[in-house]
Formats: sequence, C-alpha cells, structure tokens
Amino acid sequence: MILLWMVIGAVLGGLVSSASLAGIVGGAAVGLLWGRQMELSHELDRIRKQLTATKPAQAPAPEQAATERPWMTAQEARETLREPSAPVAPPVAAVSPSPVAREETPPPVPVAAPAPRPAEPRAPAAPSQPSAFDRLLQRVWGWFTEGNVPVKIGMLVLFAGVAALLKYASDAGMLHVPVALRVSMVALAAIGGLFFGWHKRESRRVFALSLQGGSIGVLVMTVFAAFRLYDLLPAGAAFAVLVVLVAGIGVLAVMQDALALAVLGLIAGFAAPILVSTGNGSHVALFSYYAVLNLAILGIAWKRSWRVLNLLGFIATFAVGSAWGVLRYDHSLFASTEPFLILNFLFYLFIPWLHVVRAPVDRRLVIDGCLMFGNPLVSLLLQGALLQWDGKALAISTLVAAAIYVAVAYLSRRQPGMRLIRDTWAILAVALATLTVPLALSADVTGSIFALEGAGLIWLGLRQQRLFATWSGVALQVFAACALLIDRGMHGGVHVAWPVLNRECISALMLVIACFASAGLFARLGNGRALHRVLSVVLYAWGMLWWIAASAQEISSFVPDANMSAAWFAWFAVTAWGTAEASRYRDTQELGFALRWSPVALMACVLVLVVLMAASHEQPWRGWNLLAVIAAAVLGWRTLLCLRSAEWAGTAAQWTWLWRWVLLAGFGVAVALDRLRWLSGSWMAALSLLSLLLAFALAHWRPRLIAPPMVESLPRWLPPLKYSLLAALGLAGVIALFMDGDAAPLRYVPLLNPVELLLLATAAMFAAWITDPSLPPVLRHARGPVLGSIVLALATSITLRAVHQLGGVAWGTDLADSSLAQMSLTVVWSVLGLFAWVWGSRRGHRLFWLAGAIIMGVVLAKLILVDRRQLGNLFGIGSFIAFGLLCSVIGYLAPAPPRRSSSMEETGHAP
Repeated sequence: MILLWMVIGAVLGGLVSSASLAGIVGGAAVGLLWGRQMELSHELDRIRKQLTATKPAQAPAPEQAATERPWMTAQEARETLREPSAPVAPPVAAVSPSPVAREETPPPVPVAAPAPRPAEPRAPAAPSQPSAFDRLLQRVWGWFTEGNVPVKIGMLVLFAGVAALLKYASDAGMLHVPVALRVSMVALAAIGGLFFGWHKRESRRVFALSLQGGSIGVLVMTVFAAFRLYDLLPAGAAFAVLVVLVAGIGVLAVMQDALALAVLGLIAGFAAPILVSTGNGSHVALFSYYAVLNLAILGIAWKRSWRVLNLLGFIATFAVGSAWGVLRYDHSLFASTEPFLILNFLFYLFIPWLHVVRAPVDRRLVIDGCLMFGNPLVSLLLQGALLQWDGKALAISTLVAAAIYVAVAYLSRRQPGMRLIRDTWAILAVALATLTVPLALSADVTGSIFALEGAGLIWLGLRQQRLFATWSGVALQVFAACALLIDRGMHGGVHVAWPVLNRECISALMLVIACFASAGLFARLGNGRALHRVLSVVLYAWGMLWWIAASAQEISSFVPDANMSAAWFAWFAVTAWGTAEASRYRDTQELGFALRWSPVALMACVLVLVVLMAASHEQPWRGWNLLAVIAAAVLGWRTLLCLRSAEWAGTAAQWTWLWRWVLLAGFGVAVALDRLRWLSGSWMAALSLLSLLLAFALAHWRPRLIAPPMVESLPRWLPPLKYSLLAALGLAGVIALFMDGDAAPLRYVPLLNPVELLLLATAAMFAAWITDPSLPPVLRHARGPVLGSIVLALATSITLRAVHQLGGVAWGTDLADSSLAQMSLTVVWSVLGLFAWVWGSRRGHRLFWLAGAIIMGVVLAKLILVDRRQLGNLFGIGSFIAFGLLCSVIGYLAPAPPRRSSSMEETGHAP
C-alpha cells in the first residue's frame, strides 16, 4: 500500500511540476509519508478495538483494590512472630489484630493461592467521536482503499493523462499523427474499454462499472475536444453524439442497477449543451433537450428509486433555466418559454410520487421534501419573473397549480401507503390557494379570507389532531392581522360612504369573528391542554382588541360629535351583553374567566364615560343619550342575569351597575342645574349629591329594593357597595367643609343652608353606619373616635361659616386672623368639651370624659398660643372669659374623672 501511495504522489507531483524530476521525487516522498501514517493509524485502531473487545470479567472495587494484600501462609506468619520486634512506638493509626492473638486462637489457614497473575489491564477509554472533517477524510480514504482500488486509481490517473495528452498534443504539436486520427484513436480506445467493462459486468462488477464510467467520461471529453478544440465536429453533430452517449449510459445504469453510472451520465447530459454551446443557439432546443433528459429521469424513476438522481436533475434543470432567464430572457419569449416551465413543473411533480411508489414499503413514509416543496416554490418564482410579477396573472397561475395539487391528491386517495404524500399535496394546494388571495385581492380582503381560512384550519387540525394544520391556522390569523394593518397604513385616510357596510369594517369584523371562533375551538376541542387554553384566551383578547378598534373607527367616522357619547354608551352595553351571553357557554376555566370579567370591565368603562360626559356638560337624560341609557338599562339587566352564576364577577357587575345609576342621576341633576344658572354652587353640589345619599340610605336600610337581579348574592356585593358609597360621601363631606355656604337666591340661615344640610345628612349616614350592630368588632371599637371627629369637624365648619356669612369676615385665610372667628371657635370648642366632660363623668363613660378633657386642653393651648394676641379687643377678652366660666361649670358639675363602670367594660375602653 505504501508503494501505491508513492506512485500516486509521484504522478501528482509530476503533474503539478510539469514533469520535473524534483516534483516527481517530492511527490513520491509525500506519498511514502502519507502511506506510512495511514498504516500506523490503522494499526492503532485495530489495537483499540481489540482492547475494547477483551473486557475483564469483574473489575475489583477501587477501595478493595487499594487495601487488599496477598495472604501469607502459616509458615510465613510463624516466622514473622519469631522475629524480635524493634522497640519502636506503634503507629497512631488503627491496625488489624496482633499476630499473638491469632496464635492463641489460630484461625483457619487459607490454602496458598497460585502464583499471582499480572494485573488485568484497564480498559481504555472510549475513543472520541471523529469530527465532520475527519469523517470526510475517512470516506475519501475508504473510496481509495476499499473495493477495486487499482481500477479506481487507474481511472483517475487515466482521466488526468488523457486530458493532459490532448491538451499537450494540441498546444505543442509533438505528435505528427493527424488530429482527427488521434481523437479517433482515443475514442476507439474508450469504446473498447466500454465493451470490455460490459463483458466483465457479472464476473467483476466493481471493476466493470468503474471501467464503463471512465470510458464514457473519456468519450464525452473526446467529443468536446473534437468540437471545441479541433473543430472536427459541428455543433449539431457533437450534440447528437452527446445525447447518444447520455442515453447509453442511462440504459447501462438501469440495466446494471448502477447509480454511479446514472449520476455520471446525468452530469454529462446536462453539461453537454453547455460544453458545445456557441452562444447563438435556440432556447427552445436547449429546453427541449432538457425535457428529454427529465423524461429519462422520469423513466428511470419508474424503475429505480434513486433520490440523488432526481435531485440532481431538479437542480440542474432549474439552475440552467434560471441562468438563461437572467441572461437572455425577454418578455417576447414568454410564449416559447412558458410551456417548458409547466412541463418541468409536472415532471418534478410526478417524480417524487414515483420515488415513493418504487420505494420499499417500510420507507414509503419518507418523502423527498426538497422536490415536494422546492418544485412549487422555484416554479412560482420563475413564473413570477416570466410574468414580470403581474399580480392578477400570477394569482391565476397559483390557483391553477393549487387545482393540480388537489387533483393529484384526489386521484391518489385509493393508493395504499400514500397518505403522507397525499397530505403533503393537500397542504401545498391549500398554501397555493391561500397565496392566490393576496396576489389577486387587496390587503383588507386578503386579511378577511386569511382569517376565516385560519379558523377553518384550526378546526380541522383540532378535530383530526393534526398539529401542522392547527399552527398553520394560527399563523394565518397572524397574517390576516398583518394584512389589515398594512392596509390601514396604506389607505387609512380613504373616505368610505357607508357605515359598517364598507370594506375596512367588514374585513375587521371577519377577523374578529375568526378570532372568537378560534378561541372557542381551542377551548372546546383542545383536550384540556394548557397551551390550547392559553391560546383560547389570547385569541379572544386579540379579537376583542380588533372589535374595539373597528368600532372606534366606525364611530369616529360616521357619528357626529354631539352623539358620540350615546354611541359609545350603546356600544359598551351591546358588547358587555354579548360577552356575558358567551360566558354562559364557556368551555375552559381560563376562557370562562375572560368572558365573565369582560362585561365587568366594559361596565366600569361606562362609569368613566359618564364622568367624561359630565365634564363636558353633556346631559345624559336627553336626546340620543336618553335612548342609549334606556337601551343600556335593558341590556345591562340581561347582562346581570347572565352573570348571576358567576360569584365575584357578578358581584363586581352589580356594583358597577348600581354606581352607574348613582352617577347618571347625580351628574344629570348637576348639568341641568348648571344650565339654569339661578342657583348657587352650594345648592348645585347639595342637590347633585342627593343621589349618593339616597343610594346609601337604600343600601343601608332597604337593600332589597336595589338588589335585583342579584338578590341571591346580596351578602357579597352589599358591603363593597356601602363602603364605596361611604368613601364617596366622606370625600364629598370633606370638600363641603371648605365651602362658603352661599345659599343664593335664598338668605343664609345657619344649619338650614345647602352646605350644612349636606354635611348634616352625610354625618347622619356615617352615624347610622358606625352604630350598625352588624358592624365588625374592629370598627365597633372606633365608634367613639369617629363620631367625636365628625361632631368636632361639623361644629368647626358651621362656626366659621356663620362668622363668614353673618360677621362679614372673608372666607379663606382671613378667618385665621379674625378675633371674632377665634372667639367663636373657643366658645364652641369649650361647649363641646364641657358636654363631653360632664356627660362622661355623669354616665361613667371614661372615653367621653377623656375626649372632653382633650378638647379643653386644646382650647387652653389655643388661648395661650393664639387668643392671647387678641386680648386688646373685646373678642379676645370674651374668649378668655367664656373659657373660664365654662371650666368653672365643669368643676361644679363634674370635678373628678369617672370610675370604671359596666358601660366601660361593655365598650372595652380602658381608663
């Protein structure tokens, strides 16, 4: 083998160095080194395989191997005992029992083992896997070293030699034999080699096939040299000879079941017109010749299942055709080019089918994906180039291709074992038909069709448990949305004449319907899979977003600004009712949750809409707004009926439902009074808040009047409603504390003006709430502080308002500098403190007494810090005198704090 490599190296070195001595010797040396290295590699691999094959029967454990020692015989043990031990301290580490003890109670002496065998060699580690480059080298090496090596090497060297000989003879003119004779001699030698290889096809198959392939290759090169180099053959004759050679090699390959010959012949066949081309040939002749070649491939595929041959033909056909199209195609050549494109498309439509038919039964589930999907893709691209990307014409082409795929899928329905390829054809038909839509129609119509088609694919995929169809449907939903967004971006400003019945709205509604239908399909047919449940919610939310966007566009485009609120009011009511109805037929927990809470969110949006209407001074109880409110009332009632079985969603819906009417009533009164403009702002505020007071009164004393239709769930929604109403009342009361109390057109009367009536009513509501026996214990303990704070705030506000209205002091920061206001506060606070002190002391209620004491302490601090600056006028003096007199009354009526009593025990207040 080393000698062979030296010969190969010498030949290659001579070719590279133009037959110099140094090149030949250097090549031989390189071949020697390479052959030696390969022999060493083979020897090393053989040793590794032997070591891997001879494994030990049982490997000792590592710890046991480290600690075991060969046993001593009895005679060796006695000799060891007779030896005097050296006076050396014993080692610290623990040792085995001493030999003396063994002598006193001698254990059984084991039989001496035979001579110890050498240790078993450890199994070598498994060699690492070779890299891709190493595997490639191994394959190349295997081709050179396996099979009939001499003939393989000989054919390669023969190719190089013949090529060099012909070139050298042409350039140097060394041989005096005529060129035609030399070429004929080479051709005759090749023909002789071909016949000899055919003769030896049965006895020496490998040698015969290699010789036949090499001979035909020499013949092809000879024809090419005769045509291109020596002008011995015209183009037509050379082409005809090449066709005969290609046909012959194809026949030889099929007869001998030799794939290598077929590949060689196919390469030669596709290269022949390129080799003999003069640049002036007809494309019709070229494509006709390629059609004949593809027909030969079709015939071979009928007999042999050779995937490499099919793939090579496909690549060569479309590569040469594409190159010609780029360099030479003109639109005037369409009529003579289109038939060949269709013919090649049909060729490689049926060749994969033949490949599956001729494949073994156990391999029919494997299809040629490159041809199945590459053929329509490349053909469609070339068709687009031929048609100059005319959308309408290309749409017709894709539709025809889809019809062809449908036809072949239908015709193959009864053939056994063809389900995979039939399904692939069906998928390609659907894909091409889908592609027809954007080519022929506008973006919005494309989006609509994609959306409905996606919903259909989702239904089909879930029904038949086909993952590809399911995800294709989801992808089409995404493409539909993208198409609509592109259309909105390109034609967003186009005016349409009819509301709802226009392309933009209908396309969006189609997408909405498809999304909602897909969400329901995933919920119902998803078999409870987590991903399908999530997808159902995502598609529902996506459809809802498109529904909102489409509705917003229609309302903003066709509804006048004056009626915009009415339109949105009705839209929220209709959408909430629709989602509530859908929630009754929910199929999964996740989608049901989304459907149940969607009406709640929409009803909450109605509250925001009412506030915005009030901010723009829009009357909700007039015109179209009144009709929208009535429609919303009817649909809202039905929405609540649908949500009665939903615990928390129904609770939230009832809460928003009742708050809607509170806001509508309050803001309706406010807008009406604002337009009258003869009542003061205090009256407007007080009358507007009557709906809030009435709502809390009904919720507190007569909740069943406002309970329908959620009577059963009253314990769930009533507390949140009461607390929210109290919070609103508290906020309104705090704001009212700082109002001046203008009672125009009436005169100001303390306690009977609109602000103080509102404050008293609010305080009464808080008092009713805080004294409710059903109040939680935590809140019951806060009754005293809450009531005391309310009384103190009311008294302070009423006092300052009276000073402003009756004393002529400006409302604002001037009250802080007014001696009348300070004296009035001192007297009022002192009276409150006196009452609480005396009441608490007489009733034995220490909390009241403590509150009175704190108030009196605050008043005293106020006298020292504030009122002492007013001692120069009668009001300041009156403050001090009034406080002194009231303190004297306290000392007379209740000089000592109360003792602990049963009332204190009951209320839980400590002294």
